[in-house]
Amino acid sequence: MVASGKPDYATLDLPSPPADRPYVLINMVMSADGKVVIEGTERGLGSSADQRLMRELRVNADVVLNGASTLRASGTSSRLGAEDLETIRLRRGKTRQPIAAVLSRSGDLPLASAFFTRRDFDAVVYLSDSAGPDRREALSATGRAVHLVPAGEEAPAALRHMRRDLGAEVLLVEGGPKLNGDLFARDLVDEFFLTLAPLVVSGRRGLTAVEGSQEPTIEAVTRLDLVAAVPNPNTGELYLRYRTRRSA
Repeated sequence: MVASGKPDYATLDLPSPPADRPYVLINMVMSADGKVVIEGTERGLGSSADQRLMRELRVNADVVLNGASTLRASGTSSRLGAEDLETIRLRRGKTRQPIAAVLSRSGDLPLASAFFTRRDFDAVVYLSDSAGPDRREALSATGRAVHLVPAGEEAPAALRHMRRDLGAEVLLVEGGPKLNGDLFARDLVDEFFLTLAPLVVSGRRGLTAVEGSQEPTIEAVTRLDLVAAVPNPNTGELYLRYRTRRSA
């Protein structure tokens, strides 16, 4: 645990992954009143220091996953955006950039976005087999790999494919809240990185970092152990790292 400043997320010492899925990290930024979007996106919540930490986390990942809503609202990629971070990956024997991935039930995705048009990073679409064949064809026509996953089991099937077929040991999930909620509900999250921003968004509505479809109960909560809490006096942010508590 660091007293203050900015933690080093580029050189994490992570446990080995399970046999059937990668070791799963979730990273989110949240306002002091618990909101993760302003005017529909997360932009405006985190500082440049928080953005740097997001890219440092990507250094550890073999795959960076987003939900379809996040791709539609904010776009997504797996780029590191810094030569020093790419060098760290290359020294570890990894590719220059992680694989970018998106999970979609409908296949309604912005085909003109960088996720589909850029070629400086590899990408894969995990598409529910309930999506229509026209959407599958449109996605495949972009040149990105499309992997069908069974309806209702999209997330665990995608994680199995990452581990077994892509050889992914570490997965970084960057939202959105519904995808986070599904992963937590299925006990598929190992660590939760959360930047607490010094902002109050207010408003009657607003997504939280983890959204679920069921009414919460005490018995069903996921309990976490605090690994680190690092305040940044320059930005007013608090960088939190939790590990999921599991019984032996």
